[in-house]
Amino acid sequence: MKKFENLDQLKSWSKENGFVYPSSEIYGGFAAVYDYGHYGILLKNNIQKAWEKSMVQERNDVYQLDSGIFMHAKTWVTSGHVASFNDVLVEDKKTHKRYRADHLVEEFFEKKGDKVDMDKKTPDEIKAIISENNIKSPEGNELTEPRNFNLMVKTNMGTTDNTMTEENTVYARAETCQGIYLEYKNFVDTMRVKLPFGIAQVGKAFRNEIVARQFIFRTREFEQMEMQYFLSPKIMDEKFEQWKEARMKWHIDVLGINPDNLRFKKHEKLAHYASAAYDIEYNFNTLGGFKELEGIHARGDWDLSRHQEFSGVKLDYFDEETRERFIPHIMETSVGLNRLVMMVLEESYSQEDVTNSKGETDTRVVLKIKKELAPIKVAILPLSKKPELQAKSLGVQSLIKNDYMTQYDETASIGKRYRRQDEIGTPYCITVDFDTLADNAVTVRDRDTMVQERIKIEEIASYIKDKFSK
Repeated sequence: MKKFENLDQLKSWSKENGFVYPSSEIYGGFAAVYDYGHYGILLKNNIQKAWEKSMVQERNDVYQLDSGIFMHAKTWVTSGHVASFNDVLVEDKKTHKRYRADHLVEEFFEKKGDKVDMDKKTPDEIKAIISENNIKSPEGNELTEPRNFNLMVKTNMGTTDNTMTEENTVYARAETCQGIYLEYKNFVDTMRVKLPFGIAQVGKAFRNEIVARQFIFRTREFEQMEMQYFLSPKIMDEKFEQWKEARMKWHIDVLGINPDNLRFKKHEKLAHYASAAYDIEYNFNTLGGFKELEGIHARGDWDLSRHQEFSGVKLDYFDEETRERFIPHIMETSVGLNRLVMMVLEESYSQEDVTNSKGETDTRVVLKIKKELAPIKVAILPLSKKPELQAKSLGVQSLIKNDYMTQYDETASIGKRYRRQDEIGTPYCITVDFDTLADNAVTVRDRDTMVQERIKIEEIASYIKDKFSK
């Protein structure tokens, strides 16, 4: 078995190995919210850093922003979220369980071997499909009338009581891009930027999902990595294709994803303001096929035009070269950081048959993650808990821990510790044994090949540096 067979197996493995825990588990859990453990947050941070490096550090035309989770409530009226950011809800009349109506319809037709396009269906259209096909709940019960369910998470701010009024209503942001649009003018005014340029942001967003049962793929609290690229409409087609190919290349080259597991999906139905839209999808074994990771969209000038109209603040741009004044158009890339974590885990996980020290066939679980993304880069393993080996091991760790995330582990047999590090994806293990006390050398084991080399301690820093530079 090369991959996780199902979602339950991935969930169990993630918890057992300290990557992802259910939130509030001691109180019975909190649906569709997850906490990242030590290895999970290290992996997530490494993916984020890799995105920021390619998006900002390696370019001269993209800048970073960290906008607030809470924004003026008119932001979401302007963007259309308050009026139309909805999923269609139905309820089992007997059990009162709630379901996304489009999902029930899709599952109904999938069981019959058919497919149906549920994109942007209205409650009335879904009602007609449910009625014509006599679709029931998973328990076989009648369903309530389909109705719109707004996904915005609403709260109040600036008041001493809990009364929700129009004046104190605020929304936890449903997407991070709106904060970028609100700060576009400040970037133009203070950063001396010229079109085309982009603003990149990583941050949390919140959606009151009706049903979220896909582990960290779909949660009520999640992290987005978005870049909004402001440009003249004359170069939209050219830049769109450049960014589209660059983003696919990043998933393959930087995250190490097999190209066969990735694809572009073109949106046939576009929002009224969009001229092009593609998704990058990954073939999730645990989710039954290709699912969206990242959206790449040509959004036109709708966003800035709307905010200019509702705020009364001019958001146009004067091009000194062409002497033209216009509202910039926007090309965006938006990817779910949590989904990338899930993809990397699924892509990297494998089970291998190996021969153990007794000459018997054994199975090892190994996370063949790219070295740069591995939560722990180097594990330091004293052969025993003898004080002299502990001291020597800590000394070896001190030579590299400022440059690499390391882990000191002295519990269990050396074989079990190797397996433990294999399973969390650690590329290199350094074993300090009793010979080290005499020859001042250590054994370095490679995760993928399991080949071991004897290296002098004074050479270990340069040896590890060389390994990570290849």
